[in-house]
Amino acid sequence: MLYVSKRMTFSSSHRLFNPEFSDEKNVAVFDKCNNPNGHGHNYTIEVTVAGRPNPETGYVIDLKKLKMIIGKEIISKVDHKHLNHDVDFLSGIIPTAENLTVVFWRILSAAITEGELYRIKLYENENSFVEYHGEKTEITVFK
Repeated sequence: MLYVSKRMTFSSSHRLFNPEFSDEKNVAVFDKCNNPNGHGHNYTIEVTVAGRPNPETGYVIDLKKLKMIIGKEIISKVDHKHLNHDVDFLSGIIPTAENLTVVFWRILSAAITEGELYRIKLYENENSFVEYHGEKTEITVFK
């Protein structure tokens, strides 16, 4: 089995806020990330596809194609956006790195048809990241 990875970056803002919490509890749980106007990150997403090389091409997946899929399905929709307000597929979801990674997985696993989506790593900064392998994970959607 071979693992092919592509890294891309995007900048977004978000606010971590649970509408079922009081203002005091939101501040206690989310601290500075609960800023009413949001705060931003320069994210890095790393997408890994697993598979065996196609005997005709030698590719598990062409990295240009993987870049195009990530760009079209994720980056074009989240880059320079406020994740709480501007991104339809995140409506009602607390946009933590954990929840973003699960949602991105759902989108990319449907779009990648060569090889199999193996892992997504999402970095909020160079020292903090989430890694997801597609295990069944439920996330809460608020109305």
